[in-house]
Amino acid sequence: MKLLTVTIFCAFSLACGSAATQVQPNGNSRVADSSATPQSVIAHASENEKPTSTSAVPGEKKKWTQSGDPIDTAEFDAAVAAGEKALAAKPTDGAAKKKLAEAYYNRGFALTEARQYASALGDYRRALKQDPANAESKSWIDKIIVIYDSINKDYPKEGEEPPALPFAKK
Repeated sequence: MKLLTVTIFCAFSLACGSAATQVQPNGNSRVADSSATPQSVIAHASENEKPTSTSAVPGEKKKWTQSGDPIDTAEFDAAVAAGEKALAAKPTDGAAKKKLAEAYYNRGFALTEARQYASALGDYRRALKQDPANAESKSWIDKIIVIYDSINKDYPKEGEEPPALPFAKK
């Protein structure tokens, strides 16, 4: 029994030697050859990825897209609707403006947590219009713009922010 165990161990050790396996673009594997030329980074891109074109304009950003996880915003939508109704009844009421700004901020924060940054950006901007002293909204606007800059995409301009992604109740 010891002999069989040692034999299997040795066979396994030899099979797992120092030769590396390379995956070719067609999906086949072969043992690495020391005379083979190293592959470039582009050769390691997945088959769905396209190598970056050299004709792209440096610094040019892609258009933003709506993404994230759909969430149920019904509670937040109701608070926004109530705030808008209260403000419509008393357009000069500072408390009504702050209440509406808070409702927009709360919905924006929920959308941010769901990674629906384009929609959240709109709510933070609406909150800031109702309450220009709302530092949290200003901070989140800046953070979302940094997120878009970090992925090299333009962010939605004011007025082009989409509504929240539709949520399907189960």
